[in-house]
Amino acid sequence: MIQTKKIASRENQRLKLARKARDGKAGDKIFIEGLRLAEEALRSQISINECFVSHEFGELKRERELLFKLSVGELQIFEVSDSIFTTIADTKNSQGIILIGDRPPNGRSLIEKTLGKQYESHSIVIFLDEINDPANVGAIFRTAEAAGVAGVVVSNGSADVFSPKALRAAMGAGFRVPVWENCEVDEVLAWAKDNKLVLTAADVKADILYTKINWQIPRLLVFGSEAHGLDSKLLEKMDEVIQIPMMNGVESLNLSVSCGILLFEALRQNSSL
Repeated sequence: MIQTKKIASRENQRLKLARKARDGKAGDKIFIEGLRLAEEALRSQISINECFVSHEFGELKRERELLFKLSVGELQIFEVSDSIFTTIADTKNSQGIILIGDRPPNGRSLIEKTLGKQYESHSIVIFLDEINDPANVGAIFRTAEAAGVAGVVVSNGSADVFSPKALRAAMGAGFRVPVWENCEVDEVLAWAKDNKLVLTAADVKADILYTKINWQIPRLLVFGSEAHGLDSKLLEKMDEVIQIPMMNGVESLNLSVSCGILLFEALRQNSSL
């Protein structure tokens, strides 16, 4: 039987830390909510500091298995009442488990290390410039992992990659895909040139179809904000600008959908399957 310790006061210091982590105010801590995401955190070897569960959590076999894995180390599991649990949860219908973990490392060196492990012709890095919606950021990370990209670079002014909403949308990919956060555009473009990545972006006015370029060469795939797309000055700096054709007068696609279309064309060209 899994041993838990009860917390009876909503003003408990551990719960205060959980709220700070949830709101992005706990420095290097991240807020992980839900059964699936907690399982993914363990699979990804995220360092877990705190575990909070509701009174009902643990009734299902899958829940008990997760609690057993969490309790194998020295982690203390804290049980709180439903009324208190709602004060720390980020979702309206929580699954009854919240973990507080250490923020994964980030930086250009992580992506460079991944690039070095891949065949040069299979290397694609995504650059997100001022992407404000954490759900879009998370969805792109999930797509990026599925397509096998080398990493994701995120500019200043973008949503936090490790916010609760972004982590949920990424469904675990946010724990594993190499990331370089809070970057300046010029810094990223210079880095890409140094690493011989072809600067590539999609634009509705481009003449070249996305299927007609060579995705077997290393590329930095650049995406602009959901509302305005890429800044015109940044677009001019691209080596290649491509088009995703659309029908019925549709002018744009959801950002994560566009990303998926391009990445899986790259995967198709590079796949031997």
